[in-house]
Amino acid sequence: MYISGGVTPELHGARIALQSIAVSHAPALYEIWTHPAVGPWLDAPPLESAHDAGQLIELLLQMSREEESLRWSIALPDGKIIGSCGYNQWQLAGAYRGEIGCELSPVYWGQGYMREALELMLDFGFGTMGLNRIEALCHPGNTRAAGLFRALGFSQEGLLRQYRHTRAGFQDAALFALLRSDRQK
Repeated sequence: MYISGGVTPELHGARIALQSIAVSHAPALYEIWTHPAVGPWLDAPPLESAHDAGQLIELLLQMSREEESLRWSIALPDGKIIGSCGYNQWQLAGAYRGEIGCELSPVYWGQGYMREALELMLDFGFGTMGLNRIEALCHPGNTRAAGLFRALGFSQEGLLRQYRHTRAGFQDAALFALLRSDRQK
């Protein structure tokens, strides 16, 4: 059974690296997480500064140490942080499933960076973590995310009505899932 031990391993793709999220990434991630084209889709607390982003990163790191989540920063070869992604949660015993989430700077949309990042995460989830099912939730209006999940082989399984409570009130969430056997076809 997979145990992270609080360590998020670095994963390498052709054009990006997934690095363990770090407080030093807070200024770059603050800009992404609060961008008007990104922020409304996130189920995250309001951030007023890079300091707030650093506190959120510290919380994510604590959750990793407690075996609750894994979070990576998406980095270009020059070290520039362009987004983040990770397993928001996972459950092995009795389920072998995990839930992923991701954000990318709009400057890099449509260039395949997030697809590469998620493929690295999926390989890690099915291969190293031993997951059988990987889920992704997104706002029904987030057509970019839904399209990416479909392109990666996820199936939309339903709509979770009023699933999240945000500053805007209760929101629905579209549920997508990918099974290990779906990737082996």
